Order: sequence, then structure tokens, then C-alpha cells
Amino acid sequence: MDNFSRATLAANKVLTSSRYLELRKQRYASFDSGAGVEFEAGKLSLEKLAEIGASVGVPGLTSGKQELYEAIINQAL
Repeated sequence: MDNFSRATLAANKVLTSSRYLELRKQRYASFDSGAGVEFEAGKLSLEKLAEIGASVGVPGLTSGKQELYEAIINQAL
């Protein structure tokens, strides 16, 4: 089996048999409402983004869960 085929099978397994999609949805939940939707649609100017950033302040630290994503991919391989 060539590498492309193996990678395609692994990607399919990650997308259909793991928590990857759920985790991704949780990570980017802020893009599903309010200013996040406007940003994603390209409707916010740089000035508006600066206003939002100034009003919200410094965001709290959130784990990127890098090791979890790596484990999901390694299990698929």
C-alpha cells in the first residue's frame, strides 16, 4: 500500500471514528456566535477587531491539547 493510500485511510479513521471533530468544534466554539461569526465571514475591519480585543482584554490560557490530537492520529496509524 502506498503512503497516499495509507494516509487517506488514516484520515478517514480520524474523521469517522474519533473525538477529533467534537474537540475541534469545542476549540473553535467562539466562531459560532457573535463577533466570531462576523470575523469568520470577513465582515470585521481591523479597527473593529482592535476594539473587540481592547474591550475583552487578555484571554485566559487554554490548553491546545496538542498531545491529545497527536494520540488520536497515532491511533489511526
